[in-house]
Amino acid sequence: MRLEQQPAYVLHARPYRETSLLLECLTRDHGRMGVVARGVRRERSRLQRAQLEPFQPLALDLLLRGELATLQAAETIGVPWRLLGDAGLAGLYLNELVVRLTGRQDPQPQLFDAYAQALPRLALGEPLAWSLRRFERDLLEAVGYGLQLEFEAESGEPVDPGQLYRYVVEQGPASCRPGTAHALRGSDLLALAEDRMPDSAGLSSLRVMMREVIRFHLGGGELRAWHVLGAAMSRR
Repeated sequence: MRLEQQPAYVLHARPYRETSLLLECLTRDHGRMGVVARGVRRERSRLQRAQLEPFQPLALDLLLRGELATLQAAETIGVPWRLLGDAGLAGLYLNELVVRLTGRQDPQPQLFDAYAQALPRLALGEPLAWSLRRFERDLLEAVGYGLQLEFEAESGEPVDPGQLYRYVVEQGPASCRPGTAHALRGSDLLALAEDRMPDSAGLSSLRVMMREVIRFHLGGGELRAWHVLGAAMSRR
C-alpha cells in the first residue's frame, strides 16, 4: 500500500544494515510506524539525514508492506521546532513515551494533534513541567488509559478542591488523610482536568502521580528519560 504526503514526526532513529536507518515515526493517519530509510547514511544520498531529525513536521511518501514501511520521499513542512537544553530533553521524553505506550499502525489522530501542540509549547517557553503533564494527560486519553480526575472513585461524588486524595490507577481519586504518601490536593486534580496550570507544589504532586500511572501501564517498567531528566535537574 502506498501512502503519500503523510504528516509525520520522527520519534527515534537507529542504524539499520550498512547504509540505512530504521525510524520510528508518529503519523497522523496510521499511528506509530516503523520505517526503513534505505541508503540515507551514504554520503550522496538524495535524502539527507538532517531531513529526518526529530521535532520537525514532515510529509512522508511510504510503501507499506507488513509491519515495516519503506521511505520513498520526505519533505519538511513548516518550520522545525528548535528544542534546546531542558526543552530538548523534554522533547526526547515525549518521544520515548509515545514509543513505549503505543503499538505500531494503530491510528491515533488525537495523539498526533497532542504531540503537534506540545512541541511549540516546549519551544516557546511554556513551563516544562506543565507542558509535560498536559501531554501525558492527552496521550493517556488518546490510547485508552484516560484519567478520571473529577469524581471520587468509590462514592462518585465530585472531587473537593480542599480535600486530599490518593490517585488509584484504573479507579481514580480516593480521599485520604494528611501525611498519606503521594497525596494530592483536589484542586490540583481539577486543574489538570480543566487545563489550568496549578502552583509549583501542585505540579510536583502531579508529576509523582503521572509517574505512578505511566509505570503501571508499562507493567512496572521505567523510562530512560526519567533518569536523564532527573540527572539534569540534580546538577542545577
